Amino acid sequence: MKFYNRYIIALMGAFLLLSSCKKYLDQSPDMRAEINTVDKVAQLLVSAYPKYNYLAMAETYSDNVVDKGAGVGHVAEPFPTLYKWADVEDTGNNTPTQYWNACYEAINNANQALDAIEKNNFGAEVNPYKGEALIARAYAHFMLVTFFAKEYTIGATNDAPGIPYVTKPETTTLPQYNRGTVASVYEQIQKDLEEGLPLLAGGTWKVPKYHFTPAAASAFASRFYLFKGEWDKVIANANLVVPNGIYLNNQRPWNTTLANYTSAEFRAEITKADKNYNILLGETYSTYQRSSVGGTTRYGFGTTIFSNIYNGLTVTGARFVNKGLRWSDNNYTTYTLNEYFHYTNVTAGIGFPYIMQPLILAEEGLINRAEAYIQKEDYNSAIADLNTFASQRISNYNATTHAVTVAKAKTFFNVTDDKEALLKTVLQFKQIGWMSEGMRWMDIVRHHLPVVHNHLAVDGTETFETLSPTDNRRMFQIPREAQIAGVALNPR
Repeated sequence: MKFYNRYIIALMGAFLLLSSCKKYLDQSPDMRAEINTVDKVAQLLVSAYPKYNYLAMAETYSDNVVDKGAGVGHVAEPFPTLYKWADVEDTGNNTPTQYWNACYEAINNANQALDAIEKNNFGAEVNPYKGEALIARAYAHFMLVTFFAKEYTIGATNDAPGIPYVTKPETTTLPQYNRGTVASVYEQIQKDLEEGLPLLAGGTWKVPKYHFTPAAASAFASRFYLFKGEWDKVIANANLVVPNGIYLNNQRPWNTTLANYTSAEFRAEITKADKNYNILLGETYSTYQRSSVGGTTRYGFGTTIFSNIYNGLTVTGARFVNKGLRWSDNNYTTYTLNEYFHYTNVTAGIGFPYIMQPLILAEEGLINRAEAYIQKEDYNSAIADLNTFASQRISNYNATTHAVTVAKAKTFFNVTDDKEALLKTVLQFKQIGWMSEGMRWMDIVRHHLPVVHNHLAVDGTETFETLSPTDNRRMFQIPREAQIAGVALNPR
């Protein structure tokens, strides 16, 4: 692990440069000693969210990508190594180490806020920010345990090593940490969630979509309880994400408003904070959306995925509307992400590339609720939610012609079990609906799905490799520097 007390100032400085051009070093070099007002707690929590993202690692590990063959796209790291499910030694942009450090930096900032709250008599006014700090801490730990530890298995002991759950700011030079178990990490996530959620009521934020508001926290809770298999809690939290639990006009409007946008308009609008479908946005330093990086890598979003999955037929009998397009031969983009660039020196062309990443979308609550209903064998409610989802994704949607039914799902997937057919429908809708946004890997882990990657030799020979549900490489390798802090690496 990194020693995060060294990095909090740099992180906050980077954020302020990105958001307001104000030089953080013009202020006192250690704001931690001055977090003595509610407003300062709120300002600190802006940095309680990971400032790097998991997009390259999650997508390149998944079945959303292919080997396009020699001479098609670049072979710059970390994409070739990620595609082979090997350990990435690099620590730069788009790497697992970068995301690990970003999460623990966010956790440290949340802990700084909680420490200040504990030491000051702020009164009830600070409760929403205490709630936000707890939920932000829970979220970062959840993402870490999802990527860097063995997957949580419903009904199992889950006694494999987890990740360090840090609840106090770093105050020593060489702190030591214990990974605990996956089960103990989940217990602490749930504790933070259950304590934090009630505190959020009545909170106000300058830009709510950048914070864990009650809606965003409930959406995250629906995801967490989906992993835990607590179906009633998934449903209860999903019902709180949008007013009255009605999602019809709270999804990305693919087949109406978005369909009419030009590509430029689409990229400009899709991640704006004033959209009701964006529940939580993260400002993440990233080059992932560049055509020269994630867009044209040899190991990425290629023709077979674009044609057969992204634009393939769904259970409904129709294809989903999207804005995907080809950047160059065999290289595609969904355009659901857009890179911005903040210049710190326009003349020198120096600055920060960043993506406003939708960390949580409203429709995740809808699709999580649908899956929970399926698990409870309430198929009518599940089908209603699936049809609500499809109604925003199919051009000229017809509630009769395009309706999801158990019979259609069983025929489409060639299975005989009702539950299996509808679960496969959920996974299909999510794979297409969140293509290139990292969600697919979470479903692969959660459902213990194998992943197959093709490999094309120079002579065109194609071979295949499978990452089985029991393969230790499904756990991203913990940064080697974490060993200094007593954190054991994952087995290989």
